[in-house]
Amino acid sequence: MAKLYFYYASMNAGKSTNLLQADFNYRERGMATMLWTAALDTRSEGMVRSRIGLEADSHRFTPGTDLWKAVTQQHDETPLACLLIDEAQFLTAKQVWQCARIADEAGIPVLCYGLRTDFRGDLFPGSAVLLGIADSLIEVKSVCHCGRKATMNLRVGEDGMAVKAGAQTEVGGNERYVALCRRHFSQALGDTK
Repeated sequence: MAKLYFYYASMNAGKSTNLLQADFNYRERGMATMLWTAALDTRSEGMVRSRIGLEADSHRFTPGTDLWKAVTQQHDETPLACLLIDEAQFLTAKQVWQCARIADEAGIPVLCYGLRTDFRGDLFPGSAVLLGIADSLIEVKSVCHCGRKATMNLRVGEDGMAVKAGAQTEVGGNERYVALCRRHFSQALGDTK
């Protein structure tokens, strides 16, 4: 029985690297996969990319993408062994339910990788639904500068100071976000939560 998996972590924990390793494992055994990433992340240019240099071509989803239709059409042409989705926090609730349907009805395992929370500590909509309905929740570990587990994503400005307000989604890497433990995240925000 295929399952819906959610691999979640803070920024820079290796989620994309894990996704690419899983994809490699399937392909090495001659199995077809389908990779997706958020079109919103313009840094990716249609690729799933890891910070350590691994990358693979992928499809790009927008809020209007019908994953059920796209995946089942591909599955009819070439049977898929696995569906892998990077930046899953940007999925809509409807798309997460489509992923569940892909696992339940099409029998294709769906591995979603993404952030759990935004720079304010609030759940992303896609992550909230994944946390609620995924068959398996797997935390990918990251480390704060103090050595504790990093679970939070601090957005920083050009001055390196914490950003406390703004749009939930702002694409960026190490220049915009720092993975911190909850204690240092709260301290950086001045305990405004």
